[in-house]
Amino acid sequence: MVRKVFGLKKDFAEKTKMLAANQGIYNLFLVAGLVWSLVIGDPVFATSINLFFMFCVALAGVFGAITVGFKLFWIQGLPAFIAVALHVI
Repeated sequence: MVRKVFGLKKDFAEKTKMLAANQGIYNLFLVAGLVWSLVIGDPVFATSINLFFMFCVALAGVFGAITVGFKLFWIQGLPAFIAVALHVI
């Protein structure tokens, strides 16, 4: 499914699987930060942590759009920017 979304050929996916694993760990840390923001008792601190990690996801989407392809912005960046905007409003 991932190969189809990003238009990757099987041999390229095999050659770059360690890079993908690295990105997966990075994304796991982002998710951990977002989950952390949900379990923090202090609502002001929780909001700050949540916004920080959502903004990190949004910036990663922008970076991916610039370096890999704009499709990454639609998949990762735009949803994160919408979440940040809805959180701030």
